[in-house]
Amino acid sequence: MNTMEAAPRPLYLVDASMYVFRAWHSMPNDFTDADGWPANAVHGFARFLLELLDRTRPQHIAIAFDEALDSCFRNTLYPAYKANRDAAPDELKRQFAHCKALCIALGFAVLAHNDYEADDLIGSALVRQRAHGFRSIIVSADKDLSQLLGDHDEQWDYARDQRWGASGVKARHGVHAHQIADYLALTGDAVDNIPGVPSVGAKTAAVLLAHFGSLDELLARVDEVPYLRLRGAAGIAAKLREHREQALLWRRLTTIALDAPLDAPLDDRHFARGTADAQMLGTLCGALRFGPMTRRRLHEAAELVYAVS
Repeated sequence: MNTMEAAPRPLYLVDASMYVFRAWHSMPNDFTDADGWPANAVHGFARFLLELLDRTRPQHIAIAFDEALDSCFRNTLYPAYKANRDAAPDELKRQFAHCKALCIALGFAVLAHNDYEADDLIGSALVRQRAHGFRSIIVSADKDLSQLLGDHDEQWDYARDQRWGASGVKARHGVHAHQIADYLALTGDAVDNIPGVPSVGAKTAAVLLAHFGSLDELLARVDEVPYLRLRGAAGIAAKLREHREQALLWRRLTTIALDAPLDAPLDDRHFARGTADAQMLGTLCGALRFGPMTRRRLHEAAELVYAVS
């Protein structure tokens, strides 16, 4: 009798917004759809998807989109959350909708919610499927997502083709995977408009978490901070005392939710690739003015016959 445990099956979890934005900024503006609207982002995103499929041939995959741009539960906790970001122009919003439709047409599970960000949807899917014997490959360069990594999981910065697991997080960010949320609460995150604790930079936060292990333990033992071999230790202790409640709030913002609602049928079938919608794909290819090579590759990726008209 073979007592060896089966290897965890791979589940690919894609942070779509990162790659849509990348295409929006890098692709030339001469791509337009049938109505004359810009289509550079969706053309670039389609290329990314096709490359990803060629390289991985995933059987289980989910694509997470950000719809909670100003309605996320974090905005209720802290109204200034991400308030430093300009609203997406209509030309880009339209393309996000096309990118989502393309994923659906290809038979991919699409994750999106008005109250939860893509990170939360990825985290919730990862935790639930881990219990079913899956290991997750998070396709994103976002450092926030490293907090999700378990023993068998992996994060993949696709553009740089760099991969790391939980054991590689400290070399990249100075703290362990399970400390990422605490680390960002201390340092702040300018991208998300989270201030952090004044006078606590990346190196200081790493030293504090290496010594105390967690934000909770640091705040409980803040009287020990002045005795650390840390420049300005007494002043840092004072700042931690003064901004204790804010630091705990920042951590609520930087912690990825693991209980976001997911589409039950998709969740139950472990985000297995579904059957592509040939009519929907054909309509999108025409509306987005994809060239014959892209059309052929999309149909082949969807295991559909491509008939040249």
